[in-house]
Parts: sequence; C-alpha cells; structure tokens
Amino acid sequence: MIQLESLSIRLGGRVLFKTDPMVQLHPGWKMGLTGVNGAGKSSLFGALLGKVSPDEGNLSRPQGWTVAHMAQEIEALDMPAIDFVLSGDEEFWQIQQKLNDVDNLSNDEIAEYYGRFDEINGYTAPAKAAQLMAGLGFFEHQMQLNVESFSGGWRMRLNLARTLMSRSDLLLLDEPTNHLDLDAVLWLEDWLKNYEGTLVLISHDRDFLDAITDHILHIENQQLTMYTGNYSTFETIRSERLAQQQQAFEKQQEARAHMQKYIDRFKAQATKARQAQSRIKQLERMQLLAPAHVDNPFTFSFRTPTKMSSPLLSLDHASIGYGSKEIASNVNLQITPTSRIGLLGMNGAGKSTLIKSLVGELSLIKGERKDSELLNLGYFAQHQMDALDAQASPMLQLARLAGNKVSEAALRSFLGSFGFTGERMDTICEKFSGGERARLALALIVWQKPNVLVLDEPTNHLDLDMRHALTMALNDFEGAVILVSHERQLIASVCDDLLLVHGGSCTEFTGDLSDYAQWLREARQQQINANSAALKKPEPVVTTPKETPRKESAKQREQTRPIRKDIEKTEAKIEKIQTQLESIKIALADTALYSTERKEELLKVMDQEKQLTDELAHHEEQLLELMMQLETVEQSFL
Repeated sequence: MIQLESLSIRLGGRVLFKTDPMVQLHPGWKMGLTGVNGAGKSSLFGALLGKVSPDEGNLSRPQGWTVAHMAQEIEALDMPAIDFVLSGDEEFWQIQQKLNDVDNLSNDEIAEYYGRFDEINGYTAPAKAAQLMAGLGFFEHQMQLNVESFSGGWRMRLNLARTLMSRSDLLLLDEPTNHLDLDAVLWLEDWLKNYEGTLVLISHDRDFLDAITDHILHIENQQLTMYTGNYSTFETIRSERLAQQQQAFEKQQEARAHMQKYIDRFKAQATKARQAQSRIKQLERMQLLAPAHVDNPFTFSFRTPTKMSSPLLSLDHASIGYGSKEIASNVNLQITPTSRIGLLGMNGAGKSTLIKSLVGELSLIKGERKDSELLNLGYFAQHQMDALDAQASPMLQLARLAGNKVSEAALRSFLGSFGFTGERMDTICEKFSGGERARLALALIVWQKPNVLVLDEPTNHLDLDMRHALTMALNDFEGAVILVSHERQLIASVCDDLLLVHGGSCTEFTGDLSDYAQWLREARQQQINANSAALKKPEPVVTTPKETPRKESAKQREQTRPIRKDIEKTEAKIEKIQTQLESIKIALADTALYSTERKEELLKVMDQEKQLTDELAHHEEQLLELMMQLETVEQSFL
C-alpha cells in the first residue's frame, strides 16, 4: 500500500497541504483527487511519482510497482501513432526492439527474450493498442499516421492511450476527459472500472468521478482529507461538516467576544485582575476555527437578448459534409427561442459537422439553411478560444466589443464575474492558462447578448466552480441552446431534447443519457462483430503482374498529384490569411483606432478580422482532410 506519514509539501515557502499522522492508500482503490486550482494536486502527483520531495513527513509505496502517469504535453514525433501507444508498455517495447535486431543477440538471449515476450502477452499487445485507440475515437486508417500529423487535442488522446497501455500497478490521471467527446468518456469510464491497479484521478467531471471512484482525497485549507465513497457521497459529507464547522465557528466567536468583553471591563480592577488575566491566557490558547468558505467565486448570467423571432434558425432537407463527402442527409432542424438541444453521436458520426453547418462555417451540400433577420449567434468552440488575441488583455478585447459608450468600471465589473480580478484584467492572453482563455471566450460571447447559443465542448479547461456557474447561467438563459458536451450533468441540466447523429441521419433520441450509454455499448459491440465477420470472410485471390518499383512510384505520383496540388493551394491560402491577420492585429493594437471619430474604421477592421478568422478555420479543416486523403492513398501502395 501507499502510506503518507505526517506529510507536508510546500511551494515557495507556503504550505500547500498537510496530512493526518497516517493516511493509507490501499491496492485496488480508485481515488478522486479534488481541490481548488493551486491547492497542491499536481504536487501530490509529483510526490507519488518520486519527483517532489516532502518538506516534512514521509511518502512510501511498494518498490516493485510500475507507475503510469499521463503527462499534459506530447512532442510532435515522427513515429506511427500505434507505435507510440505500444511504447507505453515499456518492457514490451524494449523486448520488441531487441528482437528486431536478432543479429546482435546470442541464442540464449533470443530464447530468453521470446520467453519473456510470451509471459507478458506480447503477441496480443498490438491488438490491445488498437482497441485502446479505437475506444478513444481513432479510426483504423489513423493508427499508422505519424504523431506529428495530429492536432494538440488528438495528441492528448494518444498520450492517454499510451498511458493506459502500461501494465501499471499505480495509474495517475490528470484531467483525462478534457479532450474527449462523450462516447470516448463513456468508454474510458468502463475501462477504468475494470482497471485492477490503484488509481488516483484528477477530474472536474462529477459524473465521471461518481462512476469510477470509491474514495476522495480532498485538499482544502491546507489539509488533505480522505473521504470514503464516490464524489456525491463526499459532497454530502463535506457539506454536513462545513455546516457543523460554521456553527462551531459562530459559537466560538460568541465565546471569544464574551471573554474579551470581560477582559476589557475588569482588567484594570484589582479585585478582578487575576480572573481577567486567566481569561486572556484562555483566549490565547483557544485554537481559531476557520469559517466555512463555500461561496462560488464565479457568478455570471447571460444578458437578455434584445430581440427574438421564431424560428431563429433552421435546416431544411439538408445534406451536410465536406466538399462532396456527405456525412448526413435529409437533416431537418428548427431552432426556436425555447429550443434546448443536446447533440449525441459516436466519434466521427457528424456532430461537429452539424454544428459547423448550423453556424454557417460549412456550406450545405444540399438543402437550405434559413437565418432569421433577428438571429444573433453566440458560438463557442475550440478554435474560437484559440482565435483570442494573444497580445491583448481581457479589458482591451472587451472594450473592442463594447465601444466607447460603456464605462471602464462596468467592463471591469463584468469581467470580475468571470474570475478576472486585479492585474489579470490587464494581462495579455498569451500568459493565460487554458481555463482563463475559456472563461474569457465565454465572457466575450455573453457580452454580445446572443439569442442562440451553440456550444461545442464548453467545459474543457473549466474547473468545478466555473462549470457550476455555467450550468446555472444556461438554465436562466432566455434563448436557444445547442450543446455538444462530454459532461453528462451539463446536458441533463440544460437540455430538454436529445438528437442522435448516427448512420448518416439526425433523429430524436427518446431515452435519457443512461439509455444512450447502453445504446453506445451495443453499437460498439455491433461494430466489433461486423469487423470480426469481415476478417473471417475469405478474400478472393487476384493474381496480377508485379509492377516494377519505378512503375509503382509513377502510378503513386499520378494518383496523388491532384491531392498534392490541392494541399499546396490550401497551404498558400492559409499563409496569405495569416499574413493579413498579422497586419490586422498590428492595426488593432493602435489605441488611436478606438477614438469616437474612427469608430466606423474600427468596426470595418473588426469585421475583416472575423471574416479572415472564419476563412482560416475553414481552410485549416480542409487541409487536414486533404492530408488524411493523401495518407490513405499512399497507404494503398504499401
């Protein structure tokens, strides 16, 4: 077991947390590690990994344990994704590399390595890696692509798959669901339930913690406390303790006030001086209790939309997709001011394609998209967050939206409700964490009084307090909501209707999220069965003359030439837009542009910036699709 004996960890001289004289983490326990940002969760991970030394006390764990830890970054490696995942099982990977170079091994070494390879189930390792990647949303053709070809979010999925590949005794996961969609979260949930080792998990997803954990380690007021049960049980116990603590605090304050009053009244009287001195010593010995601080630092609301109409937005007999590649057809969707829609569907089924078609980022292949004249769309997605001006502060970016009619005090008050206080309001975004950028992107959307909110994974990077504030704000929002989220509690709290994107269609899902989880398991099993049947089916043998390498190379160049030309054209467009955006950023950095006389010019520049940003996102999506097409064609020649 792992033992924490009177453990204390400091950072910069400040105590992060202390533990009781003895805290024991038993083998097989699944523990959630919770606490506000900066409480010391990452430092505890560091101590469990042996990278952070306790300032006081001791941390011990069995010497022979294998520890797997999901890092938060991954390099752009020139290495096939499946190999990167396989390397997570370090012993398998080392033996595999040795056996790939048998010329430098003796017969005894070869026999020894093959024996151990069999003991660790090395022959089934590639199948296990492929299963992990499929569960986390990777398609079969992506498994041979190089790590460097994936975006940051998909690299994090690879990192998670690599971590799960390890035959570990202790598994440390820090926010593993941040870059996952709902079906990948549900798959990971099932995987972790069956994990036989000891798990310590940092997560802001309540449902995820509830489904997996049997203990909670909570850091609060510089104290690490162990709770038995899942997250909901912990919340109940903690709220009861806080209520008791608040009562004890108030009672102690009354007692202190009574003693102080006695001291002030009688300390100068000779007959009462001894009793007064006794009260002073008693007051000094009294251990101060902290009041229960349970207020959420984030309290914001969506501003009331100025105008409404019904419907606000609709798709009629729409076929959606990229270029000529159709993802779903005959989509009929009407968005009214009372619409509260959650989008469900397996990875790659078309949820994001539908979102982009709704907001106008993608043109329809067929059908019609109708906007009301009063439509005011608020769209939150990852690339909107990335499109924030890295060199501008929250105040400057909000001022650009608000114009000169709103006072600085009003802007600062508004940003304060999103957790931007003091110097953070005037700090450039380049220095912000992912959570701060997400909060700012939300704040800028809220300011514009949208009547339709389209939110694609809005809780990534947000902590529990901000997620709760967002849920409350969405429940009070007086407009339409279309939501894609891996967080079930958010969907259940906000959405009245569920739409399932699957098999090329978009239909109403009549069950709840528990029913969807079961549907998803059955759909996955059907896919596995279909793949197994396809593998068993004998392929017809076709004998063709073997082409020379030169002819094969020429044939490959001929077939890939159109795709390569499209890639070159798209890259040129992206480079041109990026140059134009750099010029616009320089223009927007000029404070003179924000004068009343130049308001029209400012609006024109901002419109141009939005148009170019939207074009850039579209071309980047196009480029990724083309590169995947090229990789598929090239693989066919191997």
